[in-house]
Amino acid sequence: MEQTTAYSATSSGGGEFDRRRFMLAVAGLVAAFIGLYGGFVFLRDSEAPKIITAIFAIIWGVAGIGALFFVANYAVESLPPKWTTRIQPYIFVGPAVVLLAWYLAGPTLRTFVLSLYNETGTMFVGLDNYRDVFTQRIMIEAWSNNIYWLVLGTTTTVGLGLLIAILADRSNFERVAKSFIFLPMAISMVGAGVIWKFVFDINPNIGVVNAVVASSGNPPQDWLRLVQPANNIFLIMVMVWMQTGFAMVLISAAIKGIPEDLLEAARVDGATEFGVFVNIIIPGIAPTLLTVTTTVIIFTLKVFDIVMVMTGGQFGTEVIGVRFYRELFTTGNQGVGSAIAIILLLAVSPVMIYNLWQFSKRQTF
Repeated sequence: MEQTTAYSATSSGGGEFDRRRFMLAVAGLVAAFIGLYGGFVFLRDSEAPKIITAIFAIIWGVAGIGALFFVANYAVESLPPKWTTRIQPYIFVGPAVVLLAWYLAGPTLRTFVLSLYNETGTMFVGLDNYRDVFTQRIMIEAWSNNIYWLVLGTTTTVGLGLLIAILADRSNFERVAKSFIFLPMAISMVGAGVIWKFVFDINPNIGVVNAVVASSGNPPQDWLRLVQPANNIFLIMVMVWMQTGFAMVLISAAIKGIPEDLLEAARVDGATEFGVFVNIIIPGIAPTLLTVTTTVIIFTLKVFDIVMVMTGGQFGTEVIGVRFYRELFTTGNQGVGSAIAIILLLAVSPVMIYNLWQFSKRQTF
């Protein structure tokens, strides 16, 4: 009895379990959570101006989360040191994991369940929606266009990024050149789509391309509608224009990480510039090239904004992202729309996992 009393009454500074402090912290944790939730419910039902509600929601949320962290850490520190060391990291990581599970894992599971039902979600149809995704004519066209984006877009973006990085590294105007090439990254996908839609406009007074065509005595063309299947290439050009700067910056940083002494030694030994490029530079930046390539692949699989703004997915330019939008939000087909979303997730996941594995190998995090 005396040992139990001593064990419970000792402070956490003594390295043992402080039961009173732990129970107090647990009660505080419950109270903080109830207060945080109740505050948001009150703000949700409040008739105050939206701007005032938003400001108070931010303040209340930050203060509430801070209180939850403080009380939870207070509870863990009341445990014996061995358990404190084991549990304390999860106090800081745990909320993020819970939020990810709630906002990512939960909706993903719900989407998968919906993909097994009919368009209204009232009848179980099994894998019929997945069969439709791979057999319908319009879906086959969308998959084909995504392959164009995947092959042409990725290859051109990474190739140009590598070429510009090599050339800019030898230029006296490296910073200025890289700034101009990277500048399109500052523009949103929608903004880029609008800009290039004007470039290809059929009116020679607006469209730059048709202005050049008209000046040579030829009739203007409706490039995005009538010129098929080349109109897909015109859309891919927009993605290349935006993403080349991203590829160039990462590849250029990797090139600068190659020891200059190694390059000079190879040249002294008689290696040509092409030999140095193939045998030293490429192997040296191979991990970065793979990372850039996989990142661009993910982008091409998810492309939506550019196509939607420039053609709306019409005239043979529809891709999977646009098809998903049409099925779910235009025709209201929850089953096929959810099936497309799950397939996109499965297509992107291996590339994302590979990227994370590469980062882990290089001890990025």
